[in-house]
Amino acid sequence: MPLEVGKQYKEILKQYVDGQNEEDLYVGQQFSRQFIEKDISPEDVISIHKTALTEVLPDMPEKLWHSFDFLIEMMIHYGLALREHQSLIQKQEEIQIEINVAAKVQDTLLKTKKPDFKELDIGFVTEPAKQMSGDYIYFLNDNSYEAGVAVADVIGKGIPAALCMSMIKFGMDGLQNENTSPRNVLDIVNRIVEKSVDDSMFISMFYGKYDARDSSFSYATAGHEPALLYKAATGEFTELHAKGLLLGVHPNVVYEEKSVLLEEGDFIVMMTDGVTEVRTDTGFIDDQVIKLILAEVKDESAQKIADTVYQRLAYLQNFHLRDDFTIVIFKKENDKV
Repeated sequence: MPLEVGKQYKEILKQYVDGQNEEDLYVGQQFSRQFIEKDISPEDVISIHKTALTEVLPDMPEKLWHSFDFLIEMMIHYGLALREHQSLIQKQEEIQIEINVAAKVQDTLLKTKKPDFKELDIGFVTEPAKQMSGDYIYFLNDNSYEAGVAVADVIGKGIPAALCMSMIKFGMDGLQNENTSPRNVLDIVNRIVEKSVDDSMFISMFYGKYDARDSSFSYATAGHEPALLYKAATGEFTELHAKGLLLGVHPNVVYEEKSVLLEEGDFIVMMTDGVTEVRTDTGFIDDQVIKLILAEVKDESAQKIADTVYQRLAYLQNFHLRDDFTIVIFKKENDKV
Protein backbone atom coordinates (compact mmCIF):
# COMPACT_ATOMS: atom_id res chain seq x y z
CA MET A 1 0.00 0.00 0.00
CA PRO A 2 1.32 3.52 -0.76
CA LEU A 3 3.18 4.94 2.24
CA GLU A 4 2.15 8.48 1.38
CA VAL A 5 -1.53 7.54 1.61
CA GLY A 6 -0.92 6.02 5.04
CA LYS A 7 0.81 9.17 6.31
CA GLN A 8 -1.94 11.46 5.03
CA TYR A 9 -4.62 9.23 6.54
CA LYS A 10 -2.85 9.26 9.94
CA GLU A 11 -2.81 13.07 10.00
CA ILE A 12 -6.48 13.33 9.08
CA LEU A 13 -7.42 10.70 11.68
CA LYS A 14 -5.37 12.49 14.39
CA GLN A 15 -7.05 15.82 13.64
CA TYR A 16 -10.50 14.26 13.89
CA VAL A 17 -9.76 12.28 17.10
CA ASP A 18 -8.36 15.42 18.72
CA GLY A 19 -11.04 17.84 17.53
CA GLN A 20 -14.02 15.70 16.47
CA ASN A 21 -15.51 18.46 14.35
CA GLU A 22 -17.51 18.35 11.13
CA GLU A 23 -14.73 19.92 9.08
CA ASP A 24 -12.27 17.13 9.81
CA LEU A 25 -14.98 14.54 9.13
CA TYR A 26 -15.63 16.12 5.73
CA VAL A 27 -11.90 16.05 4.95
CA GLY A 28 -11.92 12.31 5.73
CA GLN A 29 -14.87 11.74 3.45
CA GLN A 30 -13.11 13.50 0.59
CA PHE A 31 -9.86 11.63 1.25
CA SER A 32 -11.67 8.28 0.83
CA ARG A 33 -11.69 8.92 -2.91
CA GLN A 34 -7.95 8.30 -2.95
CA PHE A 35 -8.54 4.74 -1.79
CA ILE A 36 -10.71 4.19 -4.85
CA GLU A 37 -8.38 6.02 -7.26
CA LYS A 38 -5.35 4.04 -6.05
CA ASP A 39 -7.38 0.77 -6.05
CA ILE A 40 -6.75 0.13 -2.37
CA SER A 41 -8.73 -2.91 -1.18
CA PRO A 42 -11.07 -2.81 1.85
CA GLU A 43 -8.70 -4.97 3.94
CA ASP A 44 -5.82 -2.58 3.18
CA VAL A 45 -7.98 0.35 4.29
CA ILE A 46 -8.48 -1.41 7.66
CA SER A 47 -4.74 -2.10 7.86
CA ILE A 48 -3.97 1.58 7.19
CA HIS A 49 -6.42 2.56 9.90
CA LYS A 50 -4.86 0.11 12.39
CA THR A 51 -1.32 1.35 11.65
CA ALA A 52 -2.41 4.97 12.06
CA LEU A 53 -4.10 4.21 15.39
CA THR A 54 -0.92 2.68 16.84
CA GLU A 55 0.60 6.16 16.63
CA VAL A 56 -2.49 8.25 17.32
CA LEU A 57 -3.73 6.12 20.26
CA PRO A 58 -0.78 3.95 21.37
CA ASP A 59 -2.34 3.08 24.75
CA MET A 60 -5.36 1.22 23.33
CA PRO A 61 -6.02 -2.25 24.89
CA GLU A 62 -4.31 -5.15 23.12
CA LYS A 63 -7.63 -6.97 22.61
CA LEU A 64 -8.82 -4.06 20.50
CA TRP A 65 -5.83 -4.49 18.16
CA HIS A 66 -6.82 -8.13 17.70
CA SER A 67 -10.29 -7.01 16.68
CA PHE A 68 -8.74 -5.17 13.73
CA ASP A 69 -6.99 -8.37 12.63
CA PHE A 70 -10.39 -10.07 12.70
CA LEU A 71 -11.91 -7.23 10.68
CA ILE A 72 -9.11 -7.39 8.11
CA GLU A 73 -9.78 -11.10 7.51
CA MET A 74 -13.46 -10.37 7.07
CA MET A 75 -12.72 -7.56 4.62
CA ILE A 76 -10.51 -9.83 2.50
CA HIS A 77 -13.50 -12.07 1.75
CA TYR A 78 -15.83 -9.11 1.52
CA GLY A 79 -13.56 -7.47 -1.06
CA LEU A 80 -13.47 -10.61 -3.18
CA ALA A 81 -17.25 -10.93 -3.06
CA LEU A 82 -17.67 -7.24 -3.86
CA ARG A 83 -15.40 -7.42 -6.91
CA GLU A 84 -17.23 -10.51 -8.16
CA HIS A 85 -20.57 -8.77 -7.66
CA GLN A 86 -19.40 -5.67 -9.52
CA SER A 87 -18.11 -7.85 -12.36
CA LEU A 88 -21.49 -9.59 -12.65
CA ILE A 89 -23.31 -6.25 -12.68
CA GLN A 90 -21.04 -5.01 -15.47
CA LYS A 91 -21.67 -8.17 -17.50
CA GLN A 92 -25.44 -7.85 -16.95
CA GLU A 93 -25.34 -4.24 -18.14
CA GLU A 94 -23.42 -5.28 -21.27
CA ILE A 95 -25.90 -8.09 -21.95
CA GLN A 96 -28.83 -5.71 -21.44
CA ILE A 97 -27.36 -3.30 -23.98
CA GLU A 98 -27.04 -6.17 -26.47
CA ILE A 99 -30.63 -7.26 -25.81
CA ASN A 100 -31.90 -3.70 -26.33
CA VAL A 101 -30.12 -3.52 -29.68
CA ALA A 102 -31.32 -7.00 -30.67
CA ALA A 103 -34.92 -6.12 -29.73
CA LYS A 104 -34.82 -3.04 -31.96
CA VAL A 105 -33.32 -5.07 -34.82
CA GLN A 106 -36.02 -7.71 -34.32
CA ASP A 107 -38.78 -5.10 -34.47
CA THR A 108 -37.32 -3.70 -37.69
CA LEU A 109 -36.56 -6.98 -39.47
CA LEU A 110 -39.69 -8.90 -38.56
CA LYS A 111 -42.29 -6.34 -39.57
CA THR A 112 -45.07 -7.62 -41.79
CA LYS A 113 -47.99 -5.97 -43.60
CA LYS A 114 -51.55 -7.08 -42.94
CA PRO A 115 -53.54 -7.92 -46.12
CA ASP A 116 -56.52 -5.70 -46.94
CA PHE A 117 -59.54 -7.75 -48.04
CA LYS A 118 -63.11 -6.47 -48.30
CA GLU A 119 -64.68 -9.75 -47.24
CA LEU A 120 -61.97 -10.86 -44.80
CA ASP A 121 -61.52 -9.00 -41.53
CA ILE A 122 -58.09 -9.57 -39.98
CA GLY A 123 -57.03 -8.74 -36.43
CA PHE A 124 -54.06 -9.74 -34.32
CA VAL A 125 -52.19 -9.13 -31.08
CA THR A 126 -48.62 -10.19 -30.38
CA GLU A 127 -47.01 -9.32 -27.06
CA PRO A 128 -43.62 -10.57 -25.81
CA ALA A 129 -43.31 -11.80 -22.23
CA LYS A 130 -39.88 -10.11 -22.15
CA GLN A 131 -38.01 -7.83 -24.53
CA MET A 132 -37.25 -10.50 -27.10
CA SER A 133 -40.19 -12.44 -28.52
CA GLY A 134 -40.14 -16.08 -29.52
CA ASP A 135 -43.43 -15.66 -31.42
CA TYR A 136 -43.76 -14.48 -34.98
CA ILE A 137 -46.55 -13.52 -37.38
CA TYR A 138 -45.99 -13.24 -41.12
CA PHE A 139 -48.69 -12.24 -43.62
CA LEU A 140 -48.42 -13.28 -47.25
CA ASN A 141 -50.55 -11.54 -49.88
CA ASP A 142 -49.40 -12.22 -53.46
CA ASN A 143 -52.64 -11.33 -55.24
CA SER A 144 -56.09 -9.80 -54.82
CA TYR A 145 -57.89 -12.98 -53.77
CA GLU A 146 -55.53 -14.86 -51.39
CA ALA A 147 -54.34 -13.97 -47.89
CA GLY A 148 -51.88 -16.21 -46.05
CA VAL A 149 -50.59 -16.05 -42.50
CA ALA A 150 -47.87 -17.90 -40.62
CA VAL A 151 -47.99 -18.08 -36.83
CA ALA A 152 -44.75 -19.44 -35.39
CA ASP A 153 -43.34 -20.14 -31.95
CA VAL A 154 -39.71 -20.89 -31.15
CA ILE A 155 -39.07 -23.42 -28.38
CA GLY A 156 -36.65 -21.17 -26.54
CA LYS A 157 -36.39 -17.47 -25.79
CA GLY A 158 -34.09 -14.50 -25.99
CA ILE A 159 -31.57 -13.71 -28.71
CA PRO A 160 -31.31 -17.32 -30.06
CA ALA A 161 -35.08 -17.32 -30.58
CA ALA A 162 -34.88 -13.98 -32.36
CA LEU A 163 -32.20 -15.36 -34.70
CA CYS A 164 -34.45 -18.34 -35.47
CA MET A 165 -37.23 -15.92 -36.33
CA SER A 166 -34.96 -14.15 -38.79
CA MET A 167 -34.50 -17.51 -40.53
CA ILE A 168 -38.29 -17.87 -40.81
CA LYS A 169 -38.55 -14.32 -42.17
CA PHE A 170 -35.86 -15.16 -44.73
CA GLY A 171 -37.76 -18.27 -45.78
CA MET A 172 -41.11 -16.52 -46.00
CA ASP A 173 -39.67 -13.62 -48.01
CA GLY A 174 -38.42 -16.14 -50.55
CA LEU A 175 -41.94 -17.44 -51.19
CA GLN A 176 -42.88 -14.64 -53.55
CA ASN A 177 -44.17 -16.13 -56.83
CA GLU A 178 -43.86 -19.64 -55.35
CA ASN A 179 -46.56 -22.22 -54.74
CA THR A 180 -47.99 -20.89 -51.47
CA SER A 181 -50.17 -23.82 -50.53
CA PRO A 182 -49.81 -24.43 -46.76
CA ARG A 183 -48.20 -27.80 -47.37
CA ASN A 184 -45.57 -26.31 -49.67
CA VAL A 185 -44.89 -23.29 -47.45
CA LEU A 186 -44.10 -25.48 -44.45
CA ASP A 187 -41.95 -27.78 -46.58
CA ILE A 188 -39.81 -24.88 -47.86
CA VAL A 189 -39.43 -23.22 -44.46
CA ASN A 190 -38.65 -26.56 -42.81
CA ARG A 191 -35.75 -27.19 -45.19
CA ILE A 192 -34.31 -23.73 -44.48
CA VAL A 193 -34.66 -24.12 -40.72
CA GLU A 194 -33.19 -27.63 -40.71
CA LYS A 195 -30.04 -26.40 -42.48
CA SER A 196 -29.63 -23.08 -40.70
CA VAL A 197 -30.71 -23.48 -37.09
CA ASP A 198 -28.94 -25.25 -34.23
CA ASP A 199 -30.20 -28.75 -33.39
CA SER A 200 -31.31 -27.58 -29.94
CA MET A 201 -33.76 -25.06 -31.41
CA PHE A 202 -37.16 -26.16 -32.70
CA ILE A 203 -39.98 -24.12 -34.19
CA SER A 204 -43.67 -24.83 -34.39
CA MET A 205 -45.74 -23.15 -37.09
CA PHE A 206 -49.32 -22.95 -38.27
CA TYR A 207 -49.83 -21.71 -41.82
CA GLY A 208 -53.25 -20.87 -43.19
CA LYS A 209 -54.44 -19.35 -46.47
CA TYR A 210 -57.82 -17.83 -47.26
CA ASP A 211 -59.02 -17.93 -50.89
CA ALA A 212 -61.73 -15.35 -51.67
CA ARG A 213 -62.72 -17.15 -54.89
CA ASP A 214 -64.45 -19.97 -53.01
CA SER A 215 -64.28 -18.70 -49.38
CA SER A 216 -62.03 -21.61 -48.43
CA PHE A 217 -59.39 -21.65 -45.71
CA SER A 218 -56.64 -24.22 -46.23
CA TYR A 219 -54.09 -24.95 -43.54
CA ALA A 220 -51.18 -27.10 -42.41
CA THR A 221 -49.28 -27.27 -39.15
CA ALA A 222 -45.76 -28.09 -38.00
CA GLY A 223 -46.38 -29.29 -34.46
CA HIS A 224 -48.27 -26.10 -33.60
CA GLU A 225 -51.32 -25.40 -31.47
CA PRO A 226 -54.49 -26.27 -33.44
CA ALA A 227 -56.45 -23.27 -34.67
CA LEU A 228 -60.11 -22.83 -33.72
CA LEU A 229 -62.92 -22.52 -36.26
CA TYR A 230 -66.09 -20.76 -35.11
CA LYS A 231 -69.21 -21.46 -37.17
CA ALA A 232 -71.78 -18.69 -36.85
CA ALA A 233 -74.61 -20.94 -38.07
CA THR A 234 -74.23 -23.40 -35.17
CA GLY A 235 -72.38 -21.30 -32.58
CA GLU A 236 -69.86 -24.11 -32.18
CA PHE A 237 -66.05 -24.29 -32.16
CA THR A 238 -63.98 -26.92 -33.93
CA GLU A 239 -60.26 -27.52 -33.53
CA LEU A 240 -58.33 -27.59 -36.82
CA HIS A 241 -55.83 -30.42 -36.54
CA ALA A 242 -53.32 -31.57 -39.16
CA LYS A 243 -50.30 -33.88 -38.98
CA GLY A 244 -46.79 -32.47 -39.25
CA LEU A 245 -43.47 -32.45 -37.35
CA LEU A 246 -41.89 -29.38 -35.81
CA LEU A 247 -39.72 -27.35 -38.17
CA GLY A 248 -36.04 -28.31 -38.17
CA VAL A 249 -36.42 -31.87 -36.89
CA HIS A 250 -35.98 -33.63 -40.24
CA PRO A 251 -35.32 -32.28 -43.77
CA ASN A 252 -37.94 -34.45 -45.46
CA VAL A 253 -41.35 -34.06 -43.89
CA VAL A 254 -44.74 -34.48 -45.53
CA TYR A 255 -47.17 -31.95 -44.07
CA GLU A 256 -50.85 -32.76 -44.14
CA GLU A 257 -53.04 -30.06 -45.68
CA LYS A 258 -56.73 -29.61 -44.93
CA SER A 259 -59.40 -27.12 -45.89
CA VAL A 260 -62.64 -25.69 -44.50
CA LEU A 261 -65.26 -23.35 -45.97
CA LEU A 262 -66.05 -20.05 -44.28
CA GLU A 263 -69.49 -18.46 -44.29
CA GLU A 264 -70.53 -15.01 -43.15
CA GLY A 265 -69.72 -14.54 -39.45
CA ASP A 266 -67.35 -17.52 -39.28
CA PHE A 267 -63.83 -16.91 -38.01
CA ILE A 268 -60.53 -18.72 -37.55
CA VAL A 269 -58.48 -18.21 -34.37
CA MET A 270 -54.74 -18.93 -34.68
CA MET A 271 -52.70 -18.86 -31.47
CA THR A 272 -49.42 -19.74 -29.78
CA ASP A 273 -49.19 -21.63 -26.48
CA GLY A 274 -48.90 -18.29 -24.68
CA VAL A 275 -52.66 -18.09 -25.27
CA THR A 276 -53.74 -21.71 -24.88
CA GLU A 277 -51.52 -22.46 -21.86
CA VAL A 278 -52.15 -19.39 -19.73
CA ARG A 279 -51.09 -20.10 -16.16
CA THR A 280 -52.60 -18.29 -13.18
CA ASP A 281 -51.81 -18.54 -9.47
CA THR A 282 -54.19 -21.49 -9.23
CA GLY A 283 -52.96 -23.38 -12.31
CA PHE A 284 -53.57 -23.52 -16.07
CA ILE A 285 -56.85 -22.21 -17.46
CA ASP A 286 -59.23 -24.54 -19.26
CA ASP A 287 -59.51 -24.06 -23.05
CA GLN A 288 -63.23 -23.54 -22.46
CA VAL A 289 -62.36 -20.14 -20.96
CA ILE A 290 -60.95 -19.00 -24.30
CA LYS A 291 -64.00 -20.27 -26.16
CA LEU A 292 -66.34 -18.45 -23.77
CA ILE A 293 -64.47 -15.18 -24.31
CA LEU A 294 -64.54 -15.65 -28.08
CA ALA A 295 -68.26 -16.48 -28.06
CA GLU A 296 -68.98 -13.36 -26.00
CA VAL A 297 -67.44 -11.06 -28.64
CA LYS A 298 -68.17 -13.16 -31.76
CA ASP A 299 -70.08 -10.30 -33.42
CA GLU A 300 -67.28 -7.77 -32.95
CA SER A 301 -64.54 -6.94 -35.47
CA ALA A 302 -61.56 -9.28 -35.78
CA GLN A 303 -59.30 -6.78 -34.04
CA LYS A 304 -61.78 -6.28 -31.21
CA ILE A 305 -61.97 -10.06 -30.72
CA ALA A 306 -58.17 -10.35 -30.57
CA ASP A 307 -57.84 -7.38 -28.20
CA THR A 308 -60.54 -8.73 -25.87
CA VAL A 309 -58.93 -12.17 -25.61
CA TYR A 310 -55.59 -10.56 -24.80
CA GLN A 311 -57.02 -8.19 -22.21
CA ARG A 312 -59.04 -10.89 -20.43
CA LEU A 313 -56.20 -13.42 -20.32
CA ALA A 314 -53.67 -10.77 -19.27
CA TYR A 315 -56.02 -9.83 -16.42
CA LEU A 316 -56.10 -13.46 -15.26
CA GLN A 317 -52.28 -13.32 -15.05
CA ASN A 318 -52.28 -10.00 -13.16
CA PHE A 319 -50.96 -8.44 -16.38
CA HIS A 320 -47.68 -10.33 -16.02
CA LEU A 321 -47.26 -12.53 -19.12
CA ARG A 322 -45.41 -15.76 -18.39
CA ASP A 323 -45.02 -16.54 -22.10
CA ASP A 324 -45.14 -14.68 -25.40
CA PHE A 325 -48.74 -14.05 -26.43
CA THR A 326 -49.87 -14.17 -30.06
CA ILE A 327 -53.36 -14.45 -31.54
CA VAL A 328 -54.57 -13.89 -35.13
CA ILE A 329 -58.21 -13.73 -36.24
CA PHE A 330 -59.46 -14.29 -39.83
CA LYS A 331 -63.16 -13.40 -39.90
CA LYS A 332 -65.42 -13.87 -42.94
CA GLU A 333 -67.57 -10.84 -43.63
CA ASN A 334 -70.52 -10.28 -45.97
CA ASP A 335 -69.39 -10.74 -49.58
CA LYS A 336 -71.44 -7.72 -50.61
CA VAL A 337 -69.83 -5.29 -48.19
